[in-house]
Amino acid sequence: MIKNDPQAIDANQLGSRVLETDIAIIGSGAGGGVSAEIFAKQGFRVLLLEEGPYLTARDFKMQEKEAYPLLYQESAARKTKDKAINILQGRSVGGSTTVNWTSSFRTPDKTLAHWQKHYGLADLSPDKMAPWFEKMEQRLNIAPWATPANANNDAISRGAKKLGWSARTIARNVKGCANLGYCGMGCLLNAKQSMLVSTIPAAKKLGAKVLYQARVERLLIEADKVVGCEVYPVNHASKRTHNAAITIKAKHTILSAGSIGSPAVLLRSKVPDPFNRVGKRTFLHPVVASAAFMPHQVNGFYGAPQSIYSDEFLWPKANKMGFKIEAAPLHPSLVSTVLTPFSEQHFDLFKDFSKIQGSLALLRDGFSEDSQGGQVWLDKFGYPKLDYPLNDYFWTGARSALLAMAELQFAAGAKSVYPSHMDAKKYPSWHQANKAIKQFTMKELKTMVFSAHLMGGNAMGADDKLSVVDEQGKFRWLDGLHIFDGSIFPTSIGANPQLSIYGLVAKLATNLSTQVSKRASE
Repeated sequence: MIKNDPQAIDANQLGSRVLETDIAIIGSGAGGGVSAEIFAKQGFRVLLLEEGPYLTARDFKMQEKEAYPLLYQESAARKTKDKAINILQGRSVGGSTTVNWTSSFRTPDKTLAHWQKHYGLADLSPDKMAPWFEKMEQRLNIAPWATPANANNDAISRGAKKLGWSARTIARNVKGCANLGYCGMGCLLNAKQSMLVSTIPAAKKLGAKVLYQARVERLLIEADKVVGCEVYPVNHASKRTHNAAITIKAKHTILSAGSIGSPAVLLRSKVPDPFNRVGKRTFLHPVVASAAFMPHQVNGFYGAPQSIYSDEFLWPKANKMGFKIEAAPLHPSLVSTVLTPFSEQHFDLFKDFSKIQGSLALLRDGFSEDSQGGQVWLDKFGYPKLDYPLNDYFWTGARSALLAMAELQFAAGAKSVYPSHMDAKKYPSWHQANKAIKQFTMKELKTMVFSAHLMGGNAMGADDKLSVVDEQGKFRWLDGLHIFDGSIFPTSIGANPQLSIYGLVAKLATNLSTQVSKRASE
């Protein structure tokens, strides 16, 4: 935990009081971190509010049992309402950027074209967005990974080449990376250029402050304008520690708490929402996985977690759910949540753990009438929950993804393949795997599904009946409030979303800071 830093304040140490600032930013992940640096550079007083703890590289021990409870929402066990999807989401200063696997993609041109056509986002064309992606790529040292792929990723490259499928190198946001492979537990070398080590320290040098272990209960609204928020201190488990409220008075508020947190703040605040759009169309890139047992050591826990991908099936011509294939980093606790047989069968799988190659397929949701995503709602205690029903459209795509991954893994030399399904066994040939997967009962809790990409819930759009924010990220029904995070995506994007958030927020925050500066000088 950070110590002896007057600009990092534990909310538990304050008691009831009022804090004043120019810009209050709720959430310190990709959206909040980028916004903080941009506004601090313009000379504004910036206060970042983060529900999680303020941990640093000294706290990161490469141990799953310590990392998941400290760094992830609900100890990495957050689930959808029906428990069918496990959600990995960061929860500390830096948000998910502190624990992600560094994979960085610009928003695909086809996604931006879809947003222009269906949501009227004319200002988000590939040409107009390119300078912002380039700006953030330079800021965060994002570049294709130049080191040879580890064995886990190389299998994807090898299998795709044999099958004639596309495969390319993933760009990563790292500087001085030692290729350890424990990015998901926080980078103990500060090599990952997360918000924790890049934009937030830069903003602090310009005077910004971070109030951590601080849960925003509600926005403060006066005469149709947001004037700040009400905060309560929480512990490591996000439980309120006492009832002394901290009142934040701000000239402007930016909501960057992500696709579950941001809708939750709006719902708890009972903001005006005449068309009932807050929390709707939340997307996950639902993921299915496949394990392959190779004849050689893979050691999938070592090396850059993700460095090769295949988009061979991302944009099918028919109305099917496309998917992106990447490697699944392999650490024992994480793998045990996906390969779930018990007793001797479980032991049999894990005794060959070092020879497992892991592949995953993230399914592109939100691009069809048959893919409406999920909905964020509040339980009786005001905590957010996500209902994300999985329908036949999804299950058809999931089965195709399991088939594609198995074929790829056998092409790469696998001795056997084990799809992440409760009825699966080790299949020693592509013929047997193909036959079995086609007969799987595809349904909740039978097929293991997880997600690490939260998007949508506060959609951006030109039509006020279908969107929560306008094309500048302004909340439609109140002044003084903008939303700058992945929750404003109108669909998923079809790729790991961090660079998409960085680029879009850099554009929006730069525009807003210029406008606010101009108004202040008038």
